[in-house]
Amino acid sequence: MFSPEGPTLRELAVQALSSVEHGYDLLAPKFDHTPFRTPDAVLDSVAKALDPIGPFEDGLDLCCGTGAGLDVLAGLCRRSVTGVDFSAGMLDVARRRAASAGLAAGAEGPGVAWVRADARALPFTAAFDLVVSFGAFGHFLPRELPGLFTQVHSVLRPGGRFAFPVLAPPRPSSPAFWMLLGFDAVMRVRNALWRPPFVMYYRAFRLGEVLEELTRAGFTVDLHALPEFGQRGDGSPRVRLVSARRGDGVTPPPAA
Repeated sequence: MFSPEGPTLRELAVQALSSVEHGYDLLAPKFDHTPFRTPDAVLDSVAKALDPIGPFEDGLDLCCGTGAGLDVLAGLCRRSVTGVDFSAGMLDVARRRAASAGLAAGAEGPGVAWVRADARALPFTAAFDLVVSFGAFGHFLPRELPGLFTQVHSVLRPGGRFAFPVLAPPRPSSPAFWMLLGFDAVMRVRNALWRPPFVMYYRAFRLGEVLEELTRAGFTVDLHALPEFGQRGDGSPRVRLVSARRGDGVTPPPAA
């Protein structure tokens, strides 16, 4: 699962015993060599699904990490793309990655900016037409989703989109189900015994609850199958794109 350039077991252990922010600062130089990075196939599929909805002017990659999602935004947005993350280490890697790929401010194509901020307190106001996020929602507890989605709603212009892929949960009969269940159980024990907490739960982000909270935050939500990943045995898609549209200029009240 890890390439030779990836983190050692000791480095992963040190990260897991840190806070989320400091843990990602430590992991940043080797993050792109881990299975935690969103696969290119998912990024390409999301870009393909969003292309007919665009073009967009300004895009935001929420919890951008090392900036893989900026490639998606750069192909969809005409004026600017912004990556926001609260890990300085991840942003440093993202800047270097963007510069080497020619996605620097002033280069041909949309301008690129990087902002260090918490996704639960975004420093923008109705500045974007498209917000995307990849693989970050496990770092938010279910009770934090109303506030998070309200924040995203507030930084979108009327008619703007909030889009992210969602993988179908594995069946109880599959090894992946028990692996994720075990991972979440270990993290809960770790957080009960050790401070600061490291919030990362794979099974806490449930699609039904997510759709309900997006609607409550003021979005109109559509689901699109990403056909590149096929179907499960019951005919349902393995991967969906959630496309949530801000339909008017009214921002809902802050979540309680």
